[in-house]
Amino acid sequence: MAKLYFRYGAMGSSKTANALMVKYNYEERGQKVLLAKPSIDTRDGEHVIKSRCGLSSECIFFEEIDENTLKDYSCVIVDEAQFLTKKEVDFIIHMVDDLNIPVVCYGLRADFKGELFEGSAALLASADTIEEVKTICWCGKKATYNARFDENGKVVKSGAQVVLGANDKYIGLCRKHWSEGNLGTKK
Repeated sequence: MAKLYFRYGAMGSSKTANALMVKYNYEERGQKVLLAKPSIDTRDGEHVIKSRCGLSSECIFFEEIDENTLKDYSCVIVDEAQFLTKKEVDFIIHMVDDLNIPVVCYGLRADFKGELFEGSAALLASADTIEEVKTICWCGKKATYNARFDENGKVVKSGAQVVLGANDKYIGLCRKHWSEGNLGTKK
């Protein structure tokens, strides 16, 4: 019986590295894995997923998947799943429940304002297994918030929900330091 997994974490929690390691583990056992991401994520190129630690792999855009694409795969892994729409999560549910293909999704739970992304909300409501990929704040406490900061090192809490970036724009913080806008040594 296939399952839908949602593995979420703050910025810098190694979600993408974990996704690529899971892909490797499936392939090491002779199984074919479909790696995908939403087309909005073009930070590292159009059809590539790359972790901050240097791991990378080719992928397809989630929007390119259809039932015909899925017939040869044992598992689907979706990175940056927060950018999925509710309709796309419904298609993932179809993959799991009707096509019996396990799907492992990785993404942020909430944006820099502390609000759920559409894809994350749908996955939190529907996933069979929800797991947190943990990281820490500069103070050593668990980081659960994603702080966006400007070029002056100041935390911003307004603006467009999606602004692509990595360590140059975002950092994981504990709730207290996110609320205070305190980047610690990142200043």
